[in-house]
Order: sequence, then structure tokens, then C-alpha cells
Amino acid sequence: MKTEQQKEILLEVNNLKTWFPVKKGVFRSTVGHVKALDGVSFTVYKGETLGLVGESGCGKSTLGKTLLRLVKSQQGSVLYHDEAESVDLLKLDEKSMGAYRKKMQIVFQDPYSSLNPAFTIFTSLKDPLNRFGIHGKAAQRKLIGDLLEAVNMRPEYMDRYPHEFSGGQRQRIGIARALSVDPQLVICDEAVSALDVSIRAQVLNLLLELKEKRNLTYIFITHDLSVVEYISDRIAVMYLGKIVELAPTQGLYDHTMHPYTQALFSAIPLADLDAKKQRIVLEGDVPSPVNPPSGCSFHPRCRYCMDRCRTEEPLLQPYEIEGNLHYVACHLMDTKSYQKVKRGE
Repeated sequence: MKTEQQKEILLEVNNLKTWFPVKKGVFRSTVGHVKALDGVSFTVYKGETLGLVGESGCGKSTLGKTLLRLVKSQQGSVLYHDEAESVDLLKLDEKSMGAYRKKMQIVFQDPYSSLNPAFTIFTSLKDPLNRFGIHGKAAQRKLIGDLLEAVNMRPEYMDRYPHEFSGGQRQRIGIARALSVDPQLVICDEAVSALDVSIRAQVLNLLLELKEKRNLTYIFITHDLSVVEYISDRIAVMYLGKIVELAPTQGLYDHTMHPYTQALFSAIPLADLDAKKQRIVLEGDVPSPVNPPSGCSFHPRCRYCMDRCRTEEPLLQPYEIEGNLHYVACHLMDTKSYQKVKRGE
């Protein structure tokens, strides 16, 4: 198994901040900001699936849209490592960014609203082909037919309208559209949350199959902890606009370190009716992203809260646990015997 130093980096995110202004009054003056992303840093390796989980409103979808520049960020960098060069996507103008939009695509949460109901599937899928230089109706129909077959649909379906398909079929069409320009990175934003369980399993297996065939890299955003365990190589846990824990999937489930992640995972239902599991119930509500708490943003709900947690913000630090790098942002780690890994090792 390759170490992180041996893996090839595709995307490197550093201190990413995305704030939305809060405006009030007749003159719509800015009185504050919703800190949807407040200093997010992580790395995505080529060929992996990075899962992104957390409560609703923690900033998962905003992160995906910010990486694609569908939402404007205020600070940070998003380095795309393309062959021998690294490019900060946030510094590119729109014309230069166009070349990278071909390499980075997204599958949206709602498969119906992401398709124009007035267009046939062919019309919806030919637009990205026109944008990126694939012209001619015959060539486009051939390519779209091949894409539909790749997602286990019949080629003649391209002449139908979105309302003629089920939710699972529409999501397959969304996946086909994302693959139409042969991307390297696909961001799946709650791509299976609107589907029933049986169709969900089919779409997940399809995504895994396409990943192997096309050498894709995924960022898989979801709130379903069972789904993210099944599909992900590594998992990042977000809370109030920050990543609080990041580790290989099995390592995260076997050695859950952050108190928030422990509470989150304790809510996973068990299939065994006789098995007993202690549920960790968090007190209070998620703080407002407009005015987050000082120090550790989780401290008002944490059962292990110390005085230090109220004043000093913990940094996301790497620790070596059973041979893997396990990143945690928690002052409790200083009281444990885990070995901290120096940056650059």
C-alpha cells in the first residue's frame, strides 16, 4: 500500500475561506458574514475517493462548489496538479478556468432540477460537447449513446425528456453528463441521497465501476455514514465550516478520535437487533456560522471540554495511528500517547 508521500496529488486545498455577507436595512449594509468555510485544508490524491461528511449546514456542498468556482471564495488556494505544473484555480480568469472545467465536473444532488425539463437528454448532454470542441450531430449522438450505455441505459433514451425517467435513471443521466467531457475529478454532491435504497446501491456500484474503467478521482459529499464507508478510501469530517478529522476509512471507523466524530458515528443504526450500542447525544444546537464560538467551535457541545478549548482554536494535526496518517483538530490529542507527525515527513 502506498504511503501519502508516494501517492500522486491531484488537488491541494489550503486555508480555504468562503463567507457570505449578511445584509440588513434599507441600504442593505453588510452587518456580518456567514462563515460557510472557515479555513479548510486537505489534499486529494489521484484515483482515490475522498468522502466528505457532517451535519446539514456544515459547509460540505459549499466546499464542492467553491472548488469548481461556482461559489466565490475570499481567501485560500486550490492547487490543481496537472502533469508537471501546479495551478491555483482561484487565481485564473474565466477564459483560463475553462480548460480546467473540462477536467473537473459535478453530479448534483437533485437529478431532476439539474436537467432542463424542456430539453431532451440529447440536447442537455450536447451542450458540454459543443463547449469543449466536439461538434457534428452524428459524432455527438455516437458519444452520448456510448455514455448512456456506460451508465447502463439504452442509447435511444437520448431522445426522451427528463420527466419520462425515474429518479435513479435521471441520476445516471447526470453521471453521464459529468463524464461527457472525460474529466479527471468528479464531485458527487449528495448524488444518491434522493434515491431509494435499492437504486442507491446500483448507482454506488456504477460509480465504483466507472472509477476503475476511467481512472477517475471522486470527492463524495454525503450525510449517509453507511454510504461513505462503502465508497470512500479516506473520509473527512466537517463541523461548522472546518475539517475536524480526516483519515483512511477503516482507520476512522476503528479509531474515531474527535468527540464530534464519535457522536456522529454512534448514531449509525446496527442491523443486529440484539447488539447494543451506546448513543452519544450532543447537547444544544449547532452554533451560528455568523458568530461561531471562540476557541474550538465544538466546545459548547463537547463532553470533554477543557478551559483551553474555550480560548484556543485547535489545528488539524497529523498523527500516526497503526501506520496511517490520521488528522485530528482537538486539544484532547495532546493528552494521549499518539505520535504527532511533523509536517513534510
